[in-house]
Amino acid sequence: MTNPEKKRVAVGSDHGGFRLKEVLKAHLRDQGHEVMDCGTFGEKPVDYPDVARAVAHKVAAHEAAIGLIIDGAGIGSAMVANKVPGIRAALCYDLSSAKNAREHNDANILTLGAGLIGPALAVQILETFLAHQCTAERHLRRVQKIETAAPQNPPPATEMQTATMISTAELKHIAERVSQLMAKSDRTPDYAEPEHCEDTMICRCGVCLEKTPETIRRFIDYGVDRIGYHDAHGADCVPEDIARCIDHTILKPEATETDVKKICEEAKTYQFASVCVSPSYVSLVAHELTGSSVKVCTVVGFPSGAHMPEIKALETRRAIRDGAQEIDMVINIGALKSGNEALVYRDIRLVCEACEDGGAISKVIIEAALLSDEEKIKACKLAKKARADFVKTSTGFGPHGATAEDVTLMSRVVADAGIGVKAAGGIRSYDDAHKMILAGATRIGASAGIKILQQAKEITVSE
Repeated sequence: MTNPEKKRVAVGSDHGGFRLKEVLKAHLRDQGHEVMDCGTFGEKPVDYPDVARAVAHKVAAHEAAIGLIIDGAGIGSAMVANKVPGIRAALCYDLSSAKNAREHNDANILTLGAGLIGPALAVQILETFLAHQCTAERHLRRVQKIETAAPQNPPPATEMQTATMISTAELKHIAERVSQLMAKSDRTPDYAEPEHCEDTMICRCGVCLEKTPETIRRFIDYGVDRIGYHDAHGADCVPEDIARCIDHTILKPEATETDVKKICEEAKTYQFASVCVSPSYVSLVAHELTGSSVKVCTVVGFPSGAHMPEIKALETRRAIRDGAQEIDMVINIGALKSGNEALVYRDIRLVCEACEDGGAISKVIIEAALLSDEEKIKACKLAKKARADFVKTSTGFGPHGATAEDVTLMSRVVADAGIGVKAAGGIRSYDDAHKMILAGATRIGASAGIKILQQAKEITVSE
């Protein structure tokens, strides 16, 4: 690899790629390249298509020789940039792909995923991208075919076409957003009407309409998959559909493929919310649950939480590619107890962003048994700031599992943001699950799901 000639490089990133962009900008300038920064200029959330388009136009107009765009995964920015005529944007994740993108495809924009690679590798990929060029005649000929593969000026859409141009992904996003708004209706409002809530210190349901299993069923039929259902008036308040609140879990290290297949069958039979397994079993579970409504859940940074944020994000993205629909990540407990809230926030946010990119649910395990009440509150606030979907009490591998007191505390902190609370660890009976739901849990993580249902519904199941 020869030393690259000095170039003018247009750079840009969204909020998730901002820190990596600053590192690579400094490196480019140290190497003598001229940098054109197209934003963003901080970590306030922005839309990556706007930045990607700005960089692409700089390169297309020959104001810059090369473009560099960074977002969470690098995929979306490449898609946006490649819609600009004259742009050949390539997502690169190692030195080989960077070299190939330049030598074979004459790529003029490099996109990187800040959630997939660290700064050291990113620098090497950028150097490789800058150092190579497309010179072989056969590759140049093929690049020319890329340029002429699509019409430069596609015919304008008719008025009817314009009105109906909404993608399947957009429809799915709208549907999911409606479900989220419906799910938020069972969170604590800023007020409680006395005529509905006899004891507002205990009842935090926020929806005092019809507290019956039939009401829950109707919401579930509309597609809402998490219902906060609890009040203070005894066992009758827990819905018969408690299975829809349970993540059927097997995380013991000695679990075999046979064990995992067994709980998948159980989950389909009893219609649990999800099957939660270690990352290596995600593909197997996704296959076993094909065609069912049961979701695939896995854990990240498990069980210590001491992994680097980038590794957790990479683990998340790999799990989602393998079929995971829900991610339970463990925070960096030591960093929280050390007062390093910036690291804990970044730790959570990178995983949440990976989940957002992959359409997965994010759950943040705070391992409450190791934290003081003040630290539990801080952890929940950081999860709320990072836009997590759930906070979760425990891994099940700590000193003890969920307690009703922890669930109550966590629920109070996150309720205003519409975030769910998952109670996990040591929940072995219907009575345990009942207490957690009364305290504010909207999900239960348990390996004893069938036993809980047997006790809840007074049914007999042959072993």
